[in-house]
Amino acid sequence: MDAVTKISYRYRLATIITAGCLASLAGCNAFDGAPRGTTSLLQVLAPTTSPSEAAEMATDPYSAENRYKGITLLSSADFGGQPIYLELYIDGLDDPDASVRGASVRALGRHGDPEHAALLIQALDDEDDFVRLEAARGLQRIHSSDAIDPMLELIDEENESNTDIRAACADALGQYRQKRVVLGLIGALRDSRLAVNNRVQHSLMLLTGQNFGLDRPAWLEWYNATDDIFAGAQPYTYPVFNRKKKIIEYLPLVPPPPNETKGSPVGMDPVIDG
Repeated sequence: MDAVTKISYRYRLATIITAGCLASLAGCNAFDGAPRGTTSLLQVLAPTTSPSEAAEMATDPYSAENRYKGITLLSSADFGGQPIYLELYIDGLDDPDASVRGASVRALGRHGDPEHAALLIQALDDEDDFVRLEAARGLQRIHSSDAIDPMLELIDEENESNTDIRAACADALGQYRQKRVVLGLIGALRDSRLAVNNRVQHSLMLLTGQNFGLDRPAWLEWYNATDDIFAGAQPYTYPVFNRKKKIIEYLPLVPPPPNETKGSPVGMDPVIDG
């Protein structure tokens, strides 16, 4: 690594550490930059890992594993949505290591705004499955009509071989009340994997209020015979992590599970877009 690159890393690290230290002193109870759906600190920044240590890991030019861990820790903390960290996540999208790119995409999905949707859409074309999956999941939380066509392509089994990615895109499409989306989802009911069928059916139910199961002809017959196919539409909320407490988590001072609460995608009009 040349001297200029080393200086650049050191400057960025110093800036990020300063921001992290200030956040740990002044902002850890505000949750202003918390991931969408977060109701607590998530306890991801463990007592053994300080914000400055996480920042050092996230900017380690020699270890992709450290960059992955650092970005994951910072993006999961309540102050992880500050502008300095968003810049770090955006930089990570060009990392040569797929795990770092994936962690960066996930971080943008948690903290980004509609202006970052283009970056997630671009990540849908990444050569690595993990990155594409995190991009699809991120687009469940960030609303942008520009994501519709790319995701319609990816719910086609001929275009995307990864089941989880097809399922994630099918779920994300449930927020867009457009006829082409409904037709695309009906077509995706012929997917060979039940996991995809399940998410396609769920999105169709949200968009239309109807339930014809996996019966494509029945869906098409209803679609062709109905003037306002969105009359019975239901509100869309993005999928969240949620599990029951383990026995040990009932003890005093033991952190609860890092559960999230459901919410609408950022940038989505709750009245017009559902």
